[in-house]
Amino acid sequence: MTAPKRKKARANGEGTIYQRKDGRWEAAGYVLAADGTHKRVRVYGTTRREAADKLAEKIADSNRSLPVATADSTVGDYLTYWLNGVAVHQLRENTHTRYATCIRLHLIPGLGTKKIARLTAKDVCTFLDRLRITCQCCTQGLDTERKACCAIGECCLKQLSSSTVTYVHSVLKSALEHAVREDELPCNIARNVKTAAPRPRRFRPLTAAEARLFLNAARADRLYALYELALRTGLRKGELLGLHWEDLDLTTGTASIRRSLQRTRTGGLTHLPTKTRASERRIALPTECRHSLKEHRERQNKERETAASAWRDSGLVFTTPTGGPLDPANLTRRFRSFLDRAGLRRIRFHDLRHSTATLLLEQGVDLVVIKELLGHAHIGVTAGVYAHVRLRLQRQAIDTLGVALNPTDGDPNDPPAAPTVR
Repeated sequence: MTAPKRKKARANGEGTIYQRKDGRWEAAGYVLAADGTHKRVRVYGTTRREAADKLAEKIADSNRSLPVATADSTVGDYLTYWLNGVAVHQLRENTHTRYATCIRLHLIPGLGTKKIARLTAKDVCTFLDRLRITCQCCTQGLDTERKACCAIGECCLKQLSSSTVTYVHSVLKSALEHAVREDELPCNIARNVKTAAPRPRRFRPLTAAEARLFLNAARADRLYALYELALRTGLRKGELLGLHWEDLDLTTGTASIRRSLQRTRTGGLTHLPTKTRASERRIALPTECRHSLKEHRERQNKERETAASAWRDSGLVFTTPTGGPLDPANLTRRFRSFLDRAGLRRIRFHDLRHSTATLLLEQGVDLVVIKELLGHAHIGVTAGVYAHVRLRLQRQAIDTLGVALNPTDGDPNDPPAAPTVR
């Protein structure tokens, strides 16, 4: 008589693993939850190995004192876990800070107490509708500290913009999408909620005449090379400030965009990767920029001699008079001051980038070329942002065609009539 096979003993901490009636494998074990207690978590896989690996990953995180989402987690607990355990490894620091602010001010107060497994599309829809009409300084208690607004019975109705509400919705969708990947939710119910698309932010780029005035006024400025490079190439502020001399080839006239200079909460002024992979690019430098950059380098060499031992050799193209990196916020203030002194219309620094694209479109440059120059990830971004320019160009094209189709009677330049075909 053959002895029955003994089941393979589970290793310590492996948890429970078994095959369900539907054929899938389920693994369960105890992990550290977001509220500091240990709770049972369940994961699923098409094979025993897949389920075991998923559970082992969660137990490993728990052993490193990283909270793990569980089936009975509240939305607040899950968002906290996702923000600090997942998103922190996937997002740039400034983006992570914006996500954290959004979760702290809006998502946790509005949905935090609900169980994530019981969250419905109606809950999300109701939350977003309420968010649109709620006075934010009343909700966040700002009026109490200032003794104003609701505190004195005169609500200012400071509501969130439609773009901010859309942003809150997108953060929730991102978090719940991860919950689906972790088998905590069968589907992302936030995706079933449709929000009205926010109106695109209006901007007034420089016209060709204004751009010429801008460049003429900037010639006497210490940062003329930076302003000209921004207007002629459409580089972002962080990309300009992150340029090193080694990134430029002034002989062949090219620039390699590899990094961006940003101020972060923990690191201060920090060199970060470009916004997207498409943003890491090589662009052609206009002849005018090559000349102004050479002059800028000569000026920087004189500043190095003047600063002597106080000079900080950062290798950056655009620096302070002592060689240190330029703070993006300081550049913004300097740019506004320059516009006011020159008597020019006040625009945002980023509008120089919009002006580049708009002027190129109006000159008939192909949208694909503009997309590559600006470093947009998808051509749809370029087409969407500058739709108003394309519409104006379409109108001009239609008017031009109209002139051709409606020639004046007796015009000697009219094409001869086609012969009658019998």
